[in-house]
Amino acid sequence: MRVVIAEDNALLREGLVLLLTSSGHEVAGVAATGPEILPLLLEHRPDVAVLDVRLPPDFRDEGLRAALAAREELPDLPVLVLSQYVEETYAAELLGGGARGVGYLLKDRVGRVDEFLDALERVASGGTALDPEVVTELLARRRDDPLDSLTPREREVLELMAQGHDNGTIARSMVVTERAVHKHIGNVFLKLGLPPTDSGGHRRVLAVLAYLDA
Repeated sequence: MRVVIAEDNALLREGLVLLLTSSGHEVAGVAATGPEILPLLLEHRPDVAVLDVRLPPDFRDEGLRAALAAREELPDLPVLVLSQYVEETYAAELLGGGARGVGYLLKDRVGRVDEFLDALERVASGGTALDPEVVTELLARRRDDPLDSLTPREREVLELMAQGHDNGTIARSMVVTERAVHKHIGNVFLKLGLPPTDSGGHRRVLAVLAYLDA
């Protein structure tokens, strides 16, 4: 898998390069500022881009704007965004429009190597990877609506679905059977008025995200 990295912190940037190369991936290019990103992506057309949200020169939303611009030029480009904090506006903008191959992780998730690599591969394959704290923020933003009718178990299933996990992973995480997960998902879709599909694919994640961001 060919990866382009945009991160201004030299220590983290080099750490990402070392982690990815030692895991068998190719780092096609690295950037340290916002203006460097788009030309680098257009030149290398990587399998996935890993971009910090805030980069020089202004440390505002350079990484996010570069990601959105890159996806206009390369619509199928998978993008995994890293951020120091949960920034709902950035997450919502990146995930808007039913985008495929997108992820939003907090930077401390990079230190959990297996989780980070799993999220990266999921995004590269067209899936979705949301940090649990981002999901929690999106859920907390919704009040006085059908989410209030979900049981604690159904809410837990919803959060795991929004993170991009399939039924088997959800079952193992909750220590229940896949049949129980299937039932919980059916209840969630019913209560939220979403299409009652349980294919385990990217569509159901996008459906949930679209609802949470409505």
